[in-house]
Amino acid sequence: MLDTSRRFAYTEEHEMFRDTVRKVFAQHLEPNLDDHEEKGIVPREVWKAVGEAGLLCPTVSEEYGGLGLDFGYCAIVGEEMSYLGSAAGFTLQNDITANYFERLGSEEQKQKYLPGMISGDVITAIAMTEPGAGSDLQGIRTTAIEDGNHLVINGSKTYITNGQNADVVIVVAKTDPSQGAKGTSLVLVDAGTPGFERGRNLDKIGQHSADTSELFFNDCRVPKTNILGSEGRGFIHLMEELPQERLGIAVAAQAGAQRAFDEAVKFTKDRKAFGKTVFEFQNTKFSLADLKADLQVGWAHLDWALLRHFKKELTTDEASAAKLWHTELQWKACDVALQLHGGAGYMNEYAIARLWRDARVTRIFGGTNEIMKEVISRSI
Repeated sequence: MLDTSRRFAYTEEHEMFRDTVRKVFAQHLEPNLDDHEEKGIVPREVWKAVGEAGLLCPTVSEEYGGLGLDFGYCAIVGEEMSYLGSAAGFTLQNDITANYFERLGSEEQKQKYLPGMISGDVITAIAMTEPGAGSDLQGIRTTAIEDGNHLVINGSKTYITNGQNADVVIVVAKTDPSQGAKGTSLVLVDAGTPGFERGRNLDKIGQHSADTSELFFNDCRVPKTNILGSEGRGFIHLMEELPQERLGIAVAAQAGAQRAFDEAVKFTKDRKAFGKTVFEFQNTKFSLADLKADLQVGWAHLDWALLRHFKKELTTDEASAAKLWHTELQWKACDVALQLHGGAGYMNEYAIARLWRDARVTRIFGGTNEIMKEVISRSI
């Protein structure tokens, strides 16, 4: 269990919510982790159960069926899910798409989607990445060209989280290709729209329980009213949401690092070699001491960043630094912990193997860590 006794970002109400999260995950997520990994997807009934318990989109206002809470409640879901070792797409809906809909959506769009997103009946995705455009979103080629009262979408997206399950996708497309980034808009495409097809559920190194897909748009027609936010301001809308997205990644990374450390401590204190426990060797103790010091710093920094974000003061470069630092720590912790498991760490029956596999991508998604350094450098 994740120890939160020394945290300072959360209130008593937050911790009461955490207890609920743990109970719901213990019932609906933990017993089915291996099944979700094997099938490559989290079933919709699990989304429903999590939604019914109030764990989806807790920041959305009560007007649309939400709880109207602060981002700390989303962060708790992310921490507990990462510590558990699940890659379910709940955090994408909580941390990213819910904010897009509530902040940018028309009243009609909010009424259509938000109640279902909260209940788990509506699963969302956001389609940014393309085969030729990843961290550099200005390079996207998907177009949504005006045709009367409609937009005609053509292009493809890849590595899209919740791609198989999604009922609605926020598609990043060029509505005016001649304007470059200034011609980018966010367009809603519902599942079942003619011309919209899902590709395969991609075969990934890790995070197997997260359905991650290719999406294809071939003369896909949607009403112009499906634009989310302002036409031509899609790139700006994306940039406005980056601090919360990257903070959410940092939150999950820190919890994943802690779980890896805890697994290593448990294993080395139990496993014996040369007549004593593996923990008793100086190399083991010093390796774990180094990680413990990093984790102490990490939790303090994470709480600082959360409190900054609660007050809407966390800057893009600060959030990028958090994403960079905590994901690098996650990889270090997982790799050291696997090494301390010896050959057992390479066996999928041990939790550390999954934690190690799942950690590798966190330095890539949400903007690669190399891009994080570029963003941070601009503030110097």
